[in-house]
Amino acid sequence: MENNRQEILQLLRRVADGTTRPEEALLQLKEEPFAELGYAKVDLHRGVRQGAAEVIYGAGKTPEQIAGIARTLADRGARNILITRVDPQAAAYLADRLPLDYHELPRLAVACPGPRPARGSIVVATGGTSDMPVAEEAALTAEVLGNRVTRLYDVGVAGLHRLLANLDPLMSARCVVAVAGMEGALASVVGGLVDCPVIAVPTSVGYGASFGGLSALLSMLNSCASGCSVVNIDNGFGAGFLASRINQMEGLSDDENAVS
Repeated sequence: MENNRQEILQLLRRVADGTTRPEEALLQLKEEPFAELGYAKVDLHRGVRQGAAEVIYGAGKTPEQIAGIARTLADRGARNILITRVDPQAAAYLADRLPLDYHELPRLAVACPGPRPARGSIVVATGGTSDMPVAEEAALTAEVLGNRVTRLYDVGVAGLHRLLANLDPLMSARCVVAVAGMEGALASVVGGLVDCPVIAVPTSVGYGASFGGLSALLSMLNSCASGCSVVNIDNGFGAGFLASRINQMEGLSDDENAVS
């Protein structure tokens, strides 16, 4: 939503140089914050406040509703609009109406895709291949938000040598997202190795006593590794967004701000 930032900055400059009255500027700002669509109030100032456009949660919405929200954001200059939990049928509907990149494994779409930076270093690691849908939701979310992501998949504790063979990217990361089901031990192992924040993501992968991810969630919450935080079961998006915030905190050097 860089366009919105520039529009507001230009408006403030016009007030400063006297070409726009403060009352006119105030009215314009008051009229801009959201668009009323009847079924949704689209937050048009999310990018100004938080640096990223509103993310559309696709589950439970009709394809028409998703398209209406995305079109409203696109018409205001938003690019790389994230749409999570989108089934293939809804994605096909959207693709006929907006430029769209669709990733079927994590059920994530990016409307109006455009150039984006690749800053810093985030590692997304999984315990097993079955955790990949959640991990890809996290990795793609972080990439769309302008971060460089390294994927380390199937490096769980059943074969710890697979994780230890990837110490270089782990040790150079600014944040690690550890995605695991079963007993969720990966987050504790990673948390004991790295000097950066670890975001633990429990998944619903596992046999009956895993209780749909509750076992992994409780294990991660009770981790003795310092610097680990935990998001909800299967919440790859939440982990990717938080990892982006951590990665883009001040301290990035120029050579870490490469553009993809």
